[in-house]
Amino acid sequence: MAARQPLLPVSSVPWLATGAALAALCIAWLSQYGFGLAPCELCYWQRYGYWGAIALGVVAILQPARTARRSVALWLLTLAFVTTAGIALFHVGVEQKWWEGTAACAGQIAPGMSAEELEQAIMDAPIVRCDVPAWTMFGISMAGYNLIYALALAAFTAWGALRSRDA
Repeated sequence: MAARQPLLPVSSVPWLATGAALAALCIAWLSQYGFGLAPCELCYWQRYGYWGAIALGVVAILQPARTARRSVALWLLTLAFVTTAGIALFHVGVEQKWWEGTAACAGQIAPGMSAEELEQAIMDAPIVRCDVPAWTMFGISMAGYNLIYALALAAFTAWGALRSRDA
């Protein structure tokens, strides 16, 4: 009796995860350039995690299957997705007013500023606010969907890392 083939071979995990990270960036660009949804500073930060995931995914792809190096690369890829999810969670918290955003989200206006300094601070303030979602569906913002997506990818790559030595 032949061994049953898995529905998803573990060797495909780095390929799929890397493609999923690229897909996240493509969706962000489509939202930005196709639908005019301008990103805020925290939106850009979330994209950095996907760039890191793509780089680590390529590293994982280049490692021989069933080796410790492939497993380590997949764990690092998992960490990239967890980091992206953490940034997305922070962004959701800013949108929901659970906590304040960073200075990059609102600009810095301090008491005692001169008129010129105040004018410069206003001119340097971001056009897109981090605490106002640009788009929502079913009450969930893009940052919220990104949180769910990044967590799912983190779980998927962690599964792949755990199984990569066994497969």
